[in-house]
Parts: sequence; structure tokens; C-alpha cells
Amino acid sequence: MGAAVTPGLGFGGAVIGGLHQWVDEETALAAVNAAWSLGVRFFDTAPHYGLGLSERRLGAALAGRPRSEYVLCTKVGRVLVPSPESAGRRDESFDVPADHRRVWDFSAAGVRRSLESSVDRLGVDRVDIVLLHDPDDHWEQAIGEAYPALHELRDQGVVGAIGAGMNQWQMLQRFVAETDLDTVMLAGRYTLLEQTALDSMLPMCVRRGVSVLAAGVFNSGLLAVDRPGPGATYDYTTAPPELRERALRIGEVCAAHGVSVPQAAMAFAAAHPAVAQVVVGIRTAEQMRANAELFRRPVPPGLWPDLVAAGLLRADAPVP
Repeated sequence: MGAAVTPGLGFGGAVIGGLHQWVDEETALAAVNAAWSLGVRFFDTAPHYGLGLSERRLGAALAGRPRSEYVLCTKVGRVLVPSPESAGRRDESFDVPADHRRVWDFSAAGVRRSLESSVDRLGVDRVDIVLLHDPDDHWEQAIGEAYPALHELRDQGVVGAIGAGMNQWQMLQRFVAETDLDTVMLAGRYTLLEQTALDSMLPMCVRRGVSVLAAGVFNSGLLAVDRPGPGATYDYTTAPPELRERALRIGEVCAAHGVSVPQAAMAFAAAHPAVAQVVVGIRTAEQMRANAELFRRPVPPGLWPDLVAAGLLRADAPVP
């Protein structure tokens, strides 16, 4: 397990920010250390993740590592504002004290303020990639104010690359078509379970030279295990029965080839020519080691035509 994993597996930092469940400091640090020892050099985070906790923990874990040897990605669009009146409660999405509140802000000033705070929490002098985070309901301000601000920061050399990260492909495609982004993070819309971004968005990324960070490749739970139970999640809520049934059928075909569903899910996402990184949320060192082992393990080529034949995978989807 000591050898470096194939380039392309990235560390998703939402989970060490307490996504759905508290993670202690020692566990979070061990998860990042395991990633580093396995050769992972792409680390993704955001102010949204644990109200800044993910950024602080990631920064602490990477402190002392050669800054030129890893890529650090964070996001803008939610500014964190102190909220002492709610500090005694738990945050809605993350198991952390609600001592701050998130304020949507895609203004130029908001972008700069958010980035300055992120750099401070991370304890670094710069970040490599900055993404507009979930601008679904804020297109006008994101395209009119936030994007130009990021473009200027990139021109000034303050950040290396700029992009957008969302759980939908339609607006990401608009960004790719109408701006000069370097990268996009596509969460959950190009997976073994669904390939909705395959027709137009991903080909456009290839044509325009925009790299794709494939996140949510397990669809937030359904593809994380071989046989998802009735409580399995899809897009962070309980999965509809028909999608769970589809995931179970995928699992049966994978099992016939001696392949786990998570292994196939990562390999499939990584195979598209637009995809530069597969970013997986990691809670523990053990989980990091398990995912790294699956990511480097070759998938028998016969799996893919069998999935196509079963009506479980599009015939035109690129495979390894």
C-alpha cells in the first residue's frame, strides 16, 4: 500500500468537516496523512464544509508539506458570518456547532473576502483552484460579478485556476460555453448510475479544454457499497426504490466479474477524457486506503459490455 496511486484520485474534504456525522481531529488528520502517504496530491475543500472546519483541518494536516507538491482547491459563494445567537445549536448539514451562518454572496467583494478567509483558515499563501460553489440560484451575480473577479485574480497570479462546482450539469455547461474557465467540478451527474452529462456538457469540456473534477461518483451512497439497503442515500436523501433497484442490478453484474461497485464507479468516472480527477469524500485513514486500493485495481474489460447489455450503462460512454 505504500506506492503512489494512479494520478487522478483526489481527497474530498467535506466529510472531515463533519458532513452528517462528527469526525474528531485525530481521525481527520490520519485520513489526510494516509492520502499523502498513498500519493494523493489533490485536496478539495470549501468554507461551506463544517463552517470552515474542513479548511482548518486540511490546512493543519498539510502544514509542513512542500507547497509546490500538492494542489489545493477551495470555493467561493458562501461567506461565513459569526452567529453567537445560534452557537449552542448544531449546523443543519454538518455535525458542528452553528457558531457561524452562511450568507450567499457572489459579488466581487464577497469573492475576495471569502478567498482571503479561506487562505487564512488553510494557513497557506495561496490556493491553486477556486470554484464558484453552487451558484444555482445566483446565475446573474455569479456570471456578472463573481466570475470577472476570479478572472482578474487569475490574471494577477493570485490563484492558479478558476472554475465552478455544482450538482447539476446544465448551468455548468453554460459556464463552459460563455466564460473562460479552467475547470469544473461535476457532482453526481456522471456516474455508473447516471450519465446525464454525457451528451453535451462533457464533449464541450473536451472541445474547450476545460478539465472536469468528477465528484459524487458514488451518488452520495448508492454506489458506495455492493448491495445498498433500503436506507441508502442518493443526492443526500433516501434513494428512490427504482434507483436502488438499478444500483442492486449494477452490483449483480459487477459481482459476476469479481468487481466491487465502488471500484467500478471510480474506474468508470475516470475513463472519460474530460475527467482529470476523481474526488472522493474521505472520513478515515482506513477508508482512504480502501479507496486507493480499489482505484488502482484494474477492472476486467468484460464488465462494461455486460452492463451495456443489461441496459445499465450507455453504449456510447467511454470505458477504461
